[in-house]
Amino acid sequence: MTDHSPVWDPAQYLRHADHRARPFTDLLARIPDLPAPAHGRPPRIADLGCGPGNVTALLARRWPTAHITGYDNSPEMLDRAEVDHAGPTPGGGRLDFAHADARTWTPDQPCDLIVSNATLQWVPGHLERFADWVAALRPGGTFALQVPGNFSAPTHRLMRELAESARFRDRLAGVLRHADAVHTPETYLERLTGLGCAVDVWETTYLHLLPGRDPVLDWIKGTGLRPVLTALADDPDLREAFLTEYTAALRAAYPPGPHGTPFPFRRVFAVATKEA
Repeated sequence: MTDHSPVWDPAQYLRHADHRARPFTDLLARIPDLPAPAHGRPPRIADLGCGPGNVTALLARRWPTAHITGYDNSPEMLDRAEVDHAGPTPGGGRLDFAHADARTWTPDQPCDLIVSNATLQWVPGHLERFADWVAALRPGGTFALQVPGNFSAPTHRLMRELAESARFRDRLAGVLRHADAVHTPETYLERLTGLGCAVDVWETTYLHLLPGRDPVLDWIKGTGLRPVLTALADDPDLREAFLTEYTAALRAAYPPGPHGTPFPFRRVFAVATKEA
């Protein structure tokens, strides 16, 4: 099977860190208190798909004594997270990072909280992983997720159409995710309720106002466009041709206004708490 795993650029990803962190803070606000500590041990928290660790660090503000581990399969993201965030936390807890693949990862010890922020859209069949993750929670523990729900938006639709065009299809066949990369809120509700959890599911469309020239392209260079940039890395001319056509299409789809470029972005959230 061909590996289409993208190469990540933490600096590019963090260029829109404030906007990208907003859904995580909204998810965090809906997570209930964790189970009472057992035998005096600190809460155990896993952040699956931690990226550069900037939002993982927010978990330590909510649970200052917790032992928090961020997991990711990108060496580039883990290196940045280690440098910027690893070590003791001000509240007496600890923040560390480790390599893991969400397609196969299962906690090696019970967790009080497993959180996954803007990651599971990269994991085919992620619904099938929920049972293992819920089973790894302590009674009263929580599994919380947030995924982008924008795969029908112009950013992704135009990218797919261009990748499937005659000039690029030979190089980009099978590289991009499609509309089924995430599920409906109802599907997440049904699956997690079926695992015996009390479930809170919702969706939000954020309207980001992005500054600068071609800001939507700049945004998506840090996320959804990574598979294309990775696949065409060995052919700079073809890569530049793709970016030129894609940029023109994005400019038409997301025209700038007098104060910046409005960029709607739908997100889907779920918070599932295991029976105590």
